[in-house]
Amino acid sequence: MLLFEEVGHAGKKVTDGAENENNEAQIMKRANIDYIQLKDADTLASVFLERVRRSPDKTAYTQYDEAQSAWRDITWAEMGEQVARWQAAFQKEDLKPGDRVALMLRNCSEWILFDMAAQGLGLVSVPLYTNDRAENIGYILQDAGVRLLLLESDEQWQDLQKIRNQLAGLNRIVTLERVDPMGLQPRLVYIDDWLPNQGLEEPQAIDIPSETLATIVYTSGTTGRSKGVMLSHHNMLWDIESGLKIIDIYTTDSFLSFLPLSHTLERTVGCILAMVAGASVAFARSIPQLGEDLQAIKPTVLISVPRIFERVYAKIQDKLQHDSAIAKAIFNGAVETGWLRFEHSHGRTGWSPKLALWPLYKKLVAGKIQEKLGGRLRIAVSGGAPLAPDIAKVFIGLGVPILQGYGLTETSPIISANTHENNIPASVGIPFPGLDIKISDADELMVRGPNVMLGYWNNRHATADVIDEEGWLHTGDKVKMEDGHIFITGRLKEIIVMANGEKVPPADMEMCIAMDSLFEQVLVIGEAKPYLSTLVVLSEEGAKEEGLDPSQLSPQQKEDLLDRVNSQLDNFPGYAKIVNMSVIKEPWTIENGLITPTMKLKRKAIYERYADELKGLYDGH
Repeated sequence: MLLFEEVGHAGKKVTDGAENENNEAQIMKRANIDYIQLKDADTLASVFLERVRRSPDKTAYTQYDEAQSAWRDITWAEMGEQVARWQAAFQKEDLKPGDRVALMLRNCSEWILFDMAAQGLGLVSVPLYTNDRAENIGYILQDAGVRLLLLESDEQWQDLQKIRNQLAGLNRIVTLERVDPMGLQPRLVYIDDWLPNQGLEEPQAIDIPSETLATIVYTSGTTGRSKGVMLSHHNMLWDIESGLKIIDIYTTDSFLSFLPLSHTLERTVGCILAMVAGASVAFARSIPQLGEDLQAIKPTVLISVPRIFERVYAKIQDKLQHDSAIAKAIFNGAVETGWLRFEHSHGRTGWSPKLALWPLYKKLVAGKIQEKLGGRLRIAVSGGAPLAPDIAKVFIGLGVPILQGYGLTETSPIISANTHENNIPASVGIPFPGLDIKISDADELMVRGPNVMLGYWNNRHATADVIDEEGWLHTGDKVKMEDGHIFITGRLKEIIVMANGEKVPPADMEMCIAMDSLFEQVLVIGEAKPYLSTLVVLSEEGAKEEGLDPSQLSPQQKEDLLDRVNSQLDNFPGYAKIVNMSVIKEPWTIENGLITPTMKLKRKAIYERYADELKGLYDGH
């Protein structure tokens, strides 16, 4: 599946041998597609067993072995043997179908083994973020009634001592590393002591309806307590099958998994979809090592969030500031020509002589950027939040095949996506086949279909707030539809209404300000106020380069920073101007309770923490 079509010097698509090449491509495509259909396997565990049966000797997962300092492949047959071993351990715990079991691990093969073993016995898995606050972990464990918890490290175990009284409902705590038991802990066991030497004769997948609850995924909780999204096997597998009708995944594809598997986008698309399609998945070691892992794995598919592209974009812009005028002109020429090529391939522009320069631009600029991402990238999915069109244009212009999509945890999670053949980067794509979509009088996107959640765990009131009597899920996002594509225009509940009645979208403004790499974190405020203000956290590296000390800024430095903030808001109306700002000295982190594990701002918590600073921004008004 090609992102671009080659063009000849006269402006016509190259056709010599094209028909034969197309036939060969179709044959190759069919040979490399091996989807497990819902009609053949309708639960997560049955999909896993079917993949083990079809592809026993093929690499399923690749992960880094610290002891050997090398990457190690794991076949589907080996995964099947290990799942049978984990299931034997589960069976010793007196668990019954429907019981909840939780895991708090980084991305690794053990995450998959735990999940597939649990699913095969009809257990309900509850994924936890490894960097979540202990208080929230305790709340989730109690709310979900978790019986067994798998931890990774002594650091996690030590952190949970803050909430020891909230662990009372757990019958078993298993750790991947040996930990200090902190006194008598008969429930605590090391993984090697928990797993039997001999597993079940073969991995199990008990016969349960596809609509049975498979997992409870707790949302980030930006405005209050986390809510447990209940997803069935059918919810997730239907969403995958629908997506594969518009975007092809091949058995030869290689995914690099770096978003946490506790994030539904990564789990569904980066893991289960890969399993359905027979692709392999490599687990990245860490975000700081992502660049090295891209070079080592050379993935063809990458599931990402906008922040990753934003950071790379910011680094590119920083480098350009120090480059010569010629280097800047070459870079901008590469982006412009690549974008023109992209638009021409979609029939939105005619042929231009500039396209003849692409081979040169690819050699000088685009090819080098592509190599940084491994050199084989075929699909780069961007989801979880809007990707600024200007950033998307740069990457797509440089030949990075970004496909932006949209969804919610509550929709398993994808609602829409762009495709290679029909990509409008400013949009979040076309609705998945089989989904009902409508837009309310308030421009809110409403969705109905088999991927909509069963509801919120133990929270009927919250469920009724988002799913109406006709089954429509109210997304809370304002949209418009053009050319069959969905365009996000704002949030119903994230609009600032100023004292003069003017309305501004704070998230959009924050995203634009953060495109300047100096501003690591941004919060725009101004509800019922005469003007807009902002709280900003400077990046440590950027502040050092600029010679700025956030704790000792001069009046002139503050004025310069305010000008720099507003220079990023040229595309907003004149009333959307930041009049006052406060530079926060410490970053907003998960640990201090100011952002969620998915890096979303907890606005209410930030308002409370910095109440004095916020009040000072409006003194006298």
